[in-house]
Amino acid sequence: MLVDMKKMGKCFDPAQIEESGQCFRFVRREKPLLNENEDIKATYTTISGGRFLEIGDLGDGRFEFSCSEDEFRDFWHDYLDLDTDYEAIKERIDPADSFLTAACRYGCGIRILRQDLWEMMISFIISQRKSIPAIRSAIESLCSAYGKPITVKNETFYAFPAPEALADLTVDDLKPHGVGYRDKYILRLAREVRDGMVVPEDYRRYSAEKAVSELTKLYGVGVKVANCISLFGLHNIDAFPEDVWIKRVISEEYGGYFDKDRYRGCAGVIQQYMFFYGKSREYAHRGP
Repeated sequence: MLVDMKKMGKCFDPAQIEESGQCFRFVRREKPLLNENEDIKATYTTISGGRFLEIGDLGDGRFEFSCSEDEFRDFWHDYLDLDTDYEAIKERIDPADSFLTAACRYGCGIRILRQDLWEMMISFIISQRKSIPAIRSAIESLCSAYGKPITVKNETFYAFPAPEALADLTVDDLKPHGVGYRDKYILRLAREVRDGMVVPEDYRRYSAEKAVSELTKLYGVGVKVANCISLFGLHNIDAFPEDVWIKRVISEEYGGYFDKDRYRGCAGVIQQYMFFYGKSREYAHRGP
């Protein structure tokens, strides 16, 4: 189906979403698998909730989605967070803040996807001290080994493994998948979820601050990972993960202190703009 994001008044750029560090299974393909429109400039695929989606970017604000109108309305519209008013968030940015103004302009097509909570819990446990390519590789390896297959034309993709699929594994089973020392964290959480000791959906009952506090009680989950899970898994868009890029920006641009309270209720969106621009070549090589 064809969706005109420009006519809908929605800023949406799958290239920026792919590179924003929030989703490790939203990837660019060399060529379309399902879409046959010859005007497509770039193609992306994503898998969520056991569903496969291909997005063809026509380069003019229009996108070809490889799903029916019903599936788009019932699932992917929410996944892409198309109901959140990002324009209103951008209007809150202090015009005197030259860095954040530039960051917002640079990453204006980012939307914070509404991803599967269990997947985000494991994904960001894996993410500790890893580059994005290494995280993607480890997650795809786990999915290929333990996820349910999804066949699309002549290719096979895999859903994210359920807790039950990981709970009975051993550390040795996980060694080939590049998760490193995080293996014990993954196995512990999978077993606790399977056995009902941890119920991921329970975290939705908490405020953003309380959710982070509760998530840090999980084995192997620190403050940064808890904030990532809160932002990208619970869609608490006030969560503000601070990785090395964010810390660098705060140090270099804000003298070591950034007032997150000014953006209360949407600080996580601001964090995405800061992260995406802060790690960009344009920012790194900008002039004086």
